[in-house]
Amino acid sequence: MKGRLSAAVLSLTLLLACRGTPAPSLPSRPPAESPDRVAALQEQVTELLANPEVSAGTWGVDVRSLQTHDALVAVNAHRLLLPASTMKTITLAAAGEQLGWDFTYETVAVPSGPIADGVLNGDLVIVGSGDPSLDDWDGGASAVFKSWATHLRELGVHTITGRIVGDDRIFSGDGLGAGWMWDDLAFSYSAPASGLQFNEGAAQVIVAPGAAIGDAATFSLAPGYADVALHGAVRTVQAGAATSISMQQSARSTAIGFTGTIALDAGRQMRTIAVPNPTQYFVSAVRDGLVANGIDVRGPAVDVDDLAESVSPNRDGAVLSHRSPTLSSLADTLMKLSQNMYAETLLRTMGKQRSGVGTADAGRAVVRDVLTSWGVPASEVLMADGSGLSRYNLVTADAMVTVLAHVYDDTRLRQPYVNSLPIAGRAGTLSARMKGTPAEGNVHAKTGSFSNARAVAGFARTADGEPVAFSIIANNYGAPPETIDRVTDSIIVALAKFTRGTAAR
Repeated sequence: MKGRLSAAVLSLTLLLACRGTPAPSLPSRPPAESPDRVAALQEQVTELLANPEVSAGTWGVDVRSLQTHDALVAVNAHRLLLPASTMKTITLAAAGEQLGWDFTYETVAVPSGPIADGVLNGDLVIVGSGDPSLDDWDGGASAVFKSWATHLRELGVHTITGRIVGDDRIFSGDGLGAGWMWDDLAFSYSAPASGLQFNEGAAQVIVAPGAAIGDAATFSLAPGYADVALHGAVRTVQAGAATSISMQQSARSTAIGFTGTIALDAGRQMRTIAVPNPTQYFVSAVRDGLVANGIDVRGPAVDVDDLAESVSPNRDGAVLSHRSPTLSSLADTLMKLSQNMYAETLLRTMGKQRSGVGTADAGRAVVRDVLTSWGVPASEVLMADGSGLSRYNLVTADAMVTVLAHVYDDTRLRQPYVNSLPIAGRAGTLSARMKGTPAEGNVHAKTGSFSNARAVAGFARTADGEPVAFSIIANNYGAPPETIDRVTDSIIVALAKFTRGTAAR
């Protein structure tokens, strides 16, 4: 799998948060004292949620056997709650149904003028279909652009007199989700979706201390062609002092502001930011790659939306192309790394495929139709975006489990979907959680988290080998996030330990 810079930062954060934090012990339930073991499991969950540390919050829990389809646990299962990134479980399920696991994105390059004597007399127009996977964190994009330059030379082209034009019009709108917070926009997890996307919409800012106390910090951008203006007031303070750097971006602005302090001995500090214009970012990367590999590009890289003249490239005239991995592979990045831009792209892609309109609204209509056909009440999934970053999303735990149960029961959907999920104690955003418990290597589930909302939804096997689907959502709590995670993990471990007894086995 490709390297993912922003995901690496997230994984480190989760590891530090979870390391050394013991899960609370479960209420002891000797089999001889509890002939009704399902009732005992429900009571265990009830007692965990009654803990004074977490009881003031709002919890929704639903657990369903995928063998008998009976409910094993239900606590506020029909209450609408913020799902955070567990919304991706719904988006991917609908995408698997609507697009199919073999679906791929294609990006093509179309010349807008004649080719003669080794010269393309005109622009090279890059037409995107929304591929979210082309990035250069591990050199993948550089390899693609090198192959494009090689192919151009094989066609006899060594000079492009015009521009590299990015055509992102397969999608419309600004690419941001409804209900995204303004103070999230500078961060890489808020990168907007677009018909052309590069580096997951992210770039690096390196902040370094000044030469002396009181000097302004210095800023540098990597890659340098990312279209982002940096400004701010970060001051150098004495060695050993705290380094605290904040960043902020205004909506529809290409400028990101930095404030705070950096210690004289702090060294270079890296921050990962969202690039506001993904199309400009993409074509700048293409131009840079072609030039680096011997193609003389005379014109600049430009976004088609910034041109005064009309551009109507014919895809049939493409001279270069690149296909993404299949949806089953993209799903691995989407779910294990909780990649928001991937989810927003899939939502718009579903709308484009169904109705010819690549918008979030069109995508939501597709998801609603899919969920209705699966028996999910429309009143129990209020969808604002595909990623779960929006505070406007509301979902019930029961609706989430109904989606998971349908996916599990459908042999077309099940395996690629389950394979994409984080694994307790092993992979993705659950890699540092539930280690050394019966849940490790057993539970495949999607996590979700932002201020005042944490959730986990997915699959587990009980001690009897019985498959279950579960959704656990916590909202409006005053406890530290790690406390919410401890209780959530304790419920999941209880599912992994659950047994119906000898007859069930």
